[in-house]
Amino acid sequence: MTPNLPALTTALALAGSALAAEAPKAPEPAHPVEAASFFDGRWYEIGRTPMKLTDGCVAGYTDYLRQADKLTQRDACRDKTPTGKEKVIGGPLTILNPGQNTKVHVSYRLFGAIPIAREYWMLDHGDGWFIQATPAMDMINIYTRDPRPSPDLVDKLKARTQALGYDVGKLEFPDLLPPGAR
Repeated sequence: MTPNLPALTTALALAGSALAAEAPKAPEPAHPVEAASFFDGRWYEIGRTPMKLTDGCVAGYTDYLRQADKLTQRDACRDKTPTGKEKVIGGPLTILNPGQNTKVHVSYRLFGAIPIAREYWMLDHGDGWFIQATPAMDMINIYTRDPRPSPDLVDKLKARTQALGYDVGKLEFPDLLPPGAR
């Protein structure tokens, strides 16, 4: 029996279209980011999509470092407890849409050698907070400038994340830094 190639091709194309239609996609970022102040200093991770790389990570944060005209993103957390050993991954950050400054590419180096590339979109931000996701919305993070944000702010950011189309039931909220720690 000879396969019907046109029918098979059509079926595969339709199946591919159906899969593509179901794949989540991040919404376009809400508004521009002022790069000089946003990509500077420390942001504390208060919520994230669980993944193997962050198993056991608590008290997470991201530092944006500027050296001349280069930007570096340094992500860190503590192993198992807020006072545990620091785990770090980092790499150069490139702004993909200068002027808007809401889409970036980071070239991480795991263990100093294994390359991991990520694109992040700053979906929304406000005074002292931002929500970032990968374009496919398979990873999302919520950050604040405050290492211990108020429960009201956390609830507001969860609601905003859900309004952006992400299932907040998939998020984890790891332990934060102890009071007074920075």
